[in-house]
Amino acid sequence: MPSSREQLEEKLRELRDRRRKVYEGGGAARIERQHKSGKMTARERLNVLLDPGSFVEIDAFVTHRARDFGMDKVEAPGEGVVTGYGLIDGRAVGVAAQDFTVIGGSLGEMHASKIVKVMDLCAKVGIPFVSLNDSGGARIQEGVDALKGYGDIFFRNVQYSGVIPQISVIMGPCAGGAVYSPALTDFVFMVKGTANMFITGPQVIKAVTGEDVSVEDLGGALIHSQVSGVAHFVADDEKRCLEMVRALLSYLPSNNQEDPPYVTPSDDPGRIEPGLSDVVPVDPNKPYDMYALIEPIVDRGTFFEVSRNYAPNIITGFARFNGHVVGIVASQPLEKAGCLDINASDKASRFVRFCDAFNIPLVTFADVPGYLPGVDQEYGGIIRHGAKLLYAYSEATVPKVTVIVRKAYGGAYIAMCSRHLGADMVFALPTAEIAVMGPEGAANIIFRDEIAKAPDPEAARQAKVKEFREVFANPYVAASRGYVDDVIEPEELRPKIIGALELCRTKSESRPVKKHGNMPV
Repeated sequence: MPSSREQLEEKLRELRDRRRKVYEGGGAARIERQHKSGKMTARERLNVLLDPGSFVEIDAFVTHRARDFGMDKVEAPGEGVVTGYGLIDGRAVGVAAQDFTVIGGSLGEMHASKIVKVMDLCAKVGIPFVSLNDSGGARIQEGVDALKGYGDIFFRNVQYSGVIPQISVIMGPCAGGAVYSPALTDFVFMVKGTANMFITGPQVIKAVTGEDVSVEDLGGALIHSQVSGVAHFVADDEKRCLEMVRALLSYLPSNNQEDPPYVTPSDDPGRIEPGLSDVVPVDPNKPYDMYALIEPIVDRGTFFEVSRNYAPNIITGFARFNGHVVGIVASQPLEKAGCLDINASDKASRFVRFCDAFNIPLVTFADVPGYLPGVDQEYGGIIRHGAKLLYAYSEATVPKVTVIVRKAYGGAYIAMCSRHLGADMVFALPTAEIAVMGPEGAANIIFRDEIAKAPDPEAARQAKVKEFREVFANPYVAASRGYVDDVIEPEELRPKIIGALELCRTKSESRPVKKHGNMPV
């Protein structure tokens, strides 16, 4: 009869054997194939993402209970997904990393239940959830149980939206129903060359429409970061991608009840930037780079851009002013003259709503001549899409500081967080032009008859353009109405913005009680 100690040792050996089998995933051969394809394993990814030694695994011994189509003979260590929690820069996060070496990372009933369990845990304790996606899709052998699993995940994506930050990292295939969870999360990262996302693959498209398209051209990282806008960040390799996730989380609170992380600043809040006077041309027809205005005035080296390659006519990103996180939305005159279009409106409105949900103040830089004209824009629904930005800013109750840099015309002036949409403080530079439309168009309409009757119509038109510009194309009419709080010199931007943000730090504002609004989508 074995002693109690011997019995315990036997149980410990069994535990270690079972754990080793789970850690081995799909086995050495499949791990080697994963590496040869330029991808890390699920556990290797978590080791890069999380602080060393901080990962705590949950549900390592969960197994599927499928019996049809030979599944009764299939072992799936860890059920094809590694779940748990760990630390990033000392702050807790929940994680789920799909393991492609185990049945291609396919999602079945118990695979999904592991993900759902950690999502629920994240919501209860108030920590971000990060999902590393690398999966062949639904586990076909499990039928409706697999579909139920996706539905359970989607439901939680929605329920926890605006409660905890949710981040999806696409590190391999992500197809069919699997793509909707990332689309429901706050930010999507993709790795060039190995990550792809699509509803229907190239073979189905070929069969149905006759179109020939490669996996990369259909749903690769560049397509989704430049064309569809599904991906917010793209990395050259997996290690860099995971480092970017860590960087993003450094700007985000753990949940909607907290403020974003404060970092003791080493940058003088009263710093003056004399060179800014040379950045913005007085001539409204000359372009300039908005980055040259933003980067010198935020805390040095803290600007972290979101969706850089998508709708580049508007800039969105996080930064710090005097150690405090803000969300930045800015026109980019180098792209489409800074006009708002369908994609820019979608990009900016979604970013504004994220910031508002997670207590991140908004700083907006406006140099916008209007909404982009064109039949394609009108047919594509620029009215509906443009209204999203109006809705997002009007809905937001976080501190909102706006700087009118140069052009601010018509509805686009209103949409870029004007006083009329609830901006708490509005500054204008001396180069600002605030009007219903630009001087050229306005003169042509207002003085049309007078110009037509003049001996020299072109000279008369130019004179009227000059007259309109002098009277209206400046910040002082708006300032005289109180729509602009102050007209400031460019070099004063940093201390003025910081002062306004400090003033608004204790802002408290509510909206009418309702279940939810009906945002134009």
